[in-house]
Amino acid sequence: YGFLGYPVLQTADIALYVADIVPVGVDQLPHLELAREIIRRFNSLYAKDIFKEPKPMLTKVSKLVGLDNRKMSKSYGNFISLSDTAETVKKKVYGMYTDPNRTRADIPGTVEGNPVFIYHDLFNMNKEEVSDLKKRYQQGKVGDVEVKQKLTIAINAFLEPIRQRRLNISDSDAEKIIKDGTERARETAKKTMGKVKKCLHQMM
Repeated sequence: YGFLGYPVLQTADIALYVADIVPVGVDQLPHLELAREIIRRFNSLYAKDIFKEPKPMLTKVSKLVGLDNRKMSKSYGNFISLSDTAETVKKKVYGMYTDPNRTRADIPGTVEGNPVFIYHDLFNMNKEEVSDLKKRYQQGKVGDVEVKQKLTIAINAFLEPIRQRRLNISDSDAEKIIKDGTERARETAKKTMGKVKKCLHQMM
């Protein structure tokens, strides 16, 4: 059931709220295309103005591998959480998977597909530094420690504003945001289902 049912449930989640743009990873594109096909089919058979065909929104790095180069998974624990402290981030980054064939810093390493550089591309805003690190890594002129040290700085710089916002938001604030969002979503879903029921009733 999973291979068929899961994408259909995703389609319901998207269509119910009349989403036109959906942030997804590249591995979810086939599911989104199925959602588009289902919506096109419904619009063709019943009505063209109820559901929107959603478009994907991909980031520059639309599929991020886990810290150990496996699929990122909560069960593996191979991820960096938005709530991680600076020290926790450092510990995780320093334990990241790199080029297994590079046993010394003076051995030229592989950049392509290397998780450390994939994360650099995403989190390090100093692109000149990233380019320099890649070049020296491929030449065997920089060690993993320096590469990971700079990545730690970059990720913590990215996360620090998020940490500060978390500190400034109380539990009651978060609960209110969730409650208000739920109400808006419920109202949108109610309107959508009203249109669907009316449309199907007219077709019978």
